[in-house]
Amino acid sequence: MNEAWYRLAMMLTLFVGLWEGPLAIIFRVFTDKAPHVLVAANYLPAPWCYVVAVAAAGAAFALIAVLQIRREKLMSAA
Repeated sequence: MNEAWYRLAMMLTLFVGLWEGPLAIIFRVFTDKAPHVLVAANYLPAPWCYVVAVAAAGAAFALIAVLQIRREKLMSAA
């Protein structure tokens, strides 16, 4: 896997992490839209949707950190 694939994976992970994390909370708090597939955390009842949204964002950022470490290894080996 070359650097471009790592960058693409990091960008997609960042997008999903932000969408399912902070943006899901913003949609829940500031809009009256019903939950849908794109903000899956909002299907949960009130206290748990926030926990799941924060966990999704945390998992995404952890995956980005792993991808960054692997990309740096790839670049140092080249």
